Amino acid sequence: MKILFDNSTNYSINTDTMNLINNCIKEVICTENFTDNVEISLSIVNSEEIRSLNLLHRNIDKETDVLSFPLLDNFDIVYNENSYPILLGDIIINIDKVISQANDFGHSFNREICFLIVHSMLHLLGYDHISKEDEEVMFKKQEFILNKLNITR
Repeated sequence: MKILFDNSTNYSINTDTMNLINNCIKEVICTENFTDNVEISLSIVNSEEIRSLNLLHRNIDKETDVLSFPLLDNFDIVYNENSYPILLGDIIINIDKVISQANDFGHSFNREICFLIVHSMLHLLGYDHISKEDEEVMFKKQEFILNKLNITR
């Protein structure tokens, strides 16, 4: 598993938080029985930057907490552990929203960032929440993974 990490903000992500992020990504991959021979791009940005990206890529002119850009659309591929990593996609997290939502929901910064990582990883692996049924499946999966990692509110 390879994570290409970029932090374009002044907010420092400490080693403990990075370890939690890695554990969240690994757990999603494990729970989904997906190969760990993957590459993920993870960027930490501010509200202004995510708003621009949201407008550019989704034509929505407002900030959001996270954007996920999956690269796979066919999950029936054959895995070869000796081949190049599978490029799963990009996760872009708005650090300003992580901080404000953690405060709003009354839980830790780490819980909020882990929630967004798990949510985004599930998007990269093909989950969505467009329909009510899909939303229920995805949200149950999120809670299962976070509880398994003992990351609670």
